[in-house]
Amino acid sequence: MKKIISMVVVLAALVVPTVTAQKINTESFNARMEKSDADIANPKKAGKAATWLNRAKILQEAITAPTKGLYGNGLDVSMLNVILGVNPTSTNGDTYSYEWVDIYSKNKKVVGWKIKKEVIPNAFQLMMEAYEKAYELDSNTIAKTKSAVETLNSFYTELGAASLNTQNYKEAIDAYVKAIDLQSSPAIRKVDPNYYFFAGQLAAYLGTENVQYFIDGEKYLTQAKDLGFTDEQGNLYYFLFHCYYGQREADKENIVKAKNILLEGIEKYPQNERIMEGLIQLYTSKDNVGNPAELVGRLDKMLSEKPENADLWFARGQIFFKLKNFDECINSFLKVNELRPNDYDANFYLGYFYIAKGDEVNRNFNKRLDSISSQEEYQAGLKEVSRAYMKALPYFEKAMEIRPDAVDCAEYLKQLCFRLRDEEGVMDKYNKYNAIYKKLKGIQ
Repeated sequence: MKKIISMVVVLAALVVPTVTAQKINTESFNARMEKSDADIANPKKAGKAATWLNRAKILQEAITAPTKGLYGNGLDVSMLNVILGVNPTSTNGDTYSYEWVDIYSKNKKVVGWKIKKEVIPNAFQLMMEAYEKAYELDSNTIAKTKSAVETLNSFYTELGAASLNTQNYKEAIDAYVKAIDLQSSPAIRKVDPNYYFFAGQLAAYLGTENVQYFIDGEKYLTQAKDLGFTDEQGNLYYFLFHCYYGQREADKENIVKAKNILLEGIEKYPQNERIMEGLIQLYTSKDNVGNPAELVGRLDKMLSEKPENADLWFARGQIFFKLKNFDECINSFLKVNELRPNDYDANFYLGYFYIAKGDEVNRNFNKRLDSISSQEEYQAGLKEVSRAYMKALPYFEKAMEIRPDAVDCAEYLKQLCFRLRDEEGVMDKYNKYNAIYKKLKGIQ
């Protein structure tokens, strides 16, 4: 699976840093928990919401203690000893290790951290149980705890982002799921679907390591979808496809689910290349999902109803490119270009696909070299190859006009013009685009 973790990270309000030196007094936490245990063992005290709220407060403080004062968005590492109250036990490059937490930096700025151990084991679950018991005893406590629950929710969303920044994906999932649990509680009762998406995306990525992540990812992404989550590119459908497909050994019906979610996705996001790649992977795999012609047929049916939909023509062209049918691919993108004549992608991809077609013509020419018996026939073959490549030139040039700073386009033009330098006027174009390419790349 492609690693798509450019992701959609939305940070919550940052925890305000403190400059008061802090150390974790585990003895104090243990003593407070022992007293809390004694209080809830006392039937009279256990029947009071305040007893359980006090327990929740102890546990919340224990949860946040290892990183209290840390925050994202570029804390200078020179502040770490002040905030944490101690020197690191060791340093390794950009990693600063403390007893309770490893802190990662880049260019002397904090980019993330990983909590190494809990002050009180299973503190989150114990805290949630304490809040639940307090709510059960007195519903009025719900309003009183909202601020504390929201603060802890910010802690976990910040921890999720910090873990994501440092590619600690398991910790990121755990943090986002805990944020979901907090938002699901009576104090908030409104879950941000982004957190389901973040957790589901990461679980889909980790599924190749352990199939349980595919199962969890399906659950999280389905929740996000049911809550109306939409990302700009429609990648939810791509990740959900991987979660279904990753479970195919347990139940072959998951292959059908994988296919259906991609078909739903491509109808809503026809220009999403990842969804299209997933469909092509399915339709050309050993799972015998169907003939690729079926996929083309679906798109053609949609196009019969929406012939002016450039995104659908774009998707159709992608399919034929993957199937190496360059003629139909080009025909589809000519339609895209007709509908969007001043669109950079429409012109750039047409140039790209004409080069692919030129490569095919060139390969065919090379295959019949041994059978060529005259100089005239050889020169005619070379001309045919050049004509095929020449068709790419005007589209790349138009793309370059639309986006003069497009380095990739300048590089293709430079290479293409060098390939066609013997054609009339093309050497001048090579000099022009070679100069543009060098300027864009900062080459002297």
